[in-house]
Amino acid sequence: MRIVALAGGIGGARFLRGLRAAIGPQDEITVIGNTGDDIHLYGLKVCPDLDTVMYTLGGGIHEEQGWGRTDETWSIKAEMKEYGVGPEWFGLGDRDFATHLVRSQMLAAGYSLSQVTEALCVRWQPGVRLLPMSDDRVETHVRITDEQGTRAIHFQEYWVRLHAAVDAEAIIPVGADTAKPAPGVLDAIAEADVILFPPSNPVVSIGTILAVPGIREAVAAAPAPVVGLSPIIGGAPVRGMADKVLAAVGVEATAEAVALDYGADLIDGWLVDTADEAAVAAVEAGGIACRAVPLLMTDVDATAEMARAALALAEQVRR
Repeated sequence: MRIVALAGGIGGARFLRGLRAAIGPQDEITVIGNTGDDIHLYGLKVCPDLDTVMYTLGGGIHEEQGWGRTDETWSIKAEMKEYGVGPEWFGLGDRDFATHLVRSQMLAAGYSLSQVTEALCVRWQPGVRLLPMSDDRVETHVRITDEQGTRAIHFQEYWVRLHAAVDAEAIIPVGADTAKPAPGVLDAIAEADVILFPPSNPVVSIGTILAVPGIREAVAAAPAPVVGLSPIIGGAPVRGMADKVLAAVGVEATAEAVALDYGADLIDGWLVDTADEAAVAAVEAGGIACRAVPLLMTDVDATAEMARAALALAEQVRR
């Protein structure tokens, strides 16, 4: 079985770990990773979502945080502060720095982001094929209004520095409209037996991937069933501040609203948590098969059960 998952962030990475545990040795997973969170810091190309997937599946993630390296130290960050070089609000640990140095050196030497990601994965052996959504530069920006007026800031500044405390007025995937899917992305979608939307942020993770011309169309046209898992439980994000960016695109922070925003033209099945069982009927009225199952990723076993439920629903709705 060939499985394709569109993923970004901590929720996506942890779901993939459960998915990997749920499948057999003959099955293959291709992950199309969000690069809209990418940012340039200290002259380095930082790819937070790709690295979170790579570290999580490769056994190097800081488990409590869900991002960054385990057993991390912060000497470089401290020295940069002494030099008065920021930003101080974005933490790159010493071990993490090495990844960004290697990536930036390879990019400067003329390798594509896809090639660089493949090379980095040789070290981490994540057990999946990890593809960036595009080799082109795409950055998600957020329009806000604060004491400085109305302006657009990088998503990382909105999420990490401001903690989404200011209302998001619009989400702008800068560069997405002219970007091309990375090599292998469209082929993987067309050849998939199952396509999954993990419980990643539907706006700035999966939504940004789908904003690259050709990807949404490929998913909608794929013969494989497309099944998503709700990142919203009981009217609130399981992790992070997805409700803030959902509001910016006019979508309620409910399991039902997120499913209907994706739409029956894109997804065939949707899993909600048992706490949202009342939403099943409304989702199905929108033409999307829906089931209520436990969706809290408390450990790898619980997450593997979620993955099995998603694959089972995929078989039920297979086109």
